[in-house]
Amino acid sequence: MASKRKAGRPPKYKTVEEMQSKIDAYFTACEGTPLLDDDGKAVIDKHGDPVIVGAHPPTVTGLALALGLSGRQALLNYQAKAKFVDTITRAKARCEAYAEERLYDRDGTTGAQFSLRCNFGWNDKAPPAEEGEVKILDDL
Repeated sequence: MASKRKAGRPPKYKTVEEMQSKIDAYFTACEGTPLLDDDGKAVIDKHGDPVIVGAHPPTVTGLALALGLSGRQALLNYQAKAKFVDTITRAKARCEAYAEERLYDRDGTTGAQFSLRCNFGWNDKAPPAEEGEVKILDDL
């Protein structure tokens, strides 16, 4: 009797811990690093804050690529696996939280709205009103 094997590539991640380590590294990289002067001290801007270089917004596609996956859909495929659902859902929620925060930032509103609609199912349209007959009672 022939053995039944699944066709296809073996999974990139065998454990949740292995994937979580890569996820944590991605979000750390998104924060960027302080710019250092020749003496190794952080360069400070006019407001007294350190100048950060290499910072970038966390995105679902960026997360997928950092995990070594081919793109957003591959990440969603991993999310469908019971073993990884919580890990990926939490990571996507961090991307969603960032986009949601940008709604309050004048420069990031349009991009944040697009991301929230496309990646997280947000909708800014009210549900349609129900149609039907309305009966008014006069004996109240």
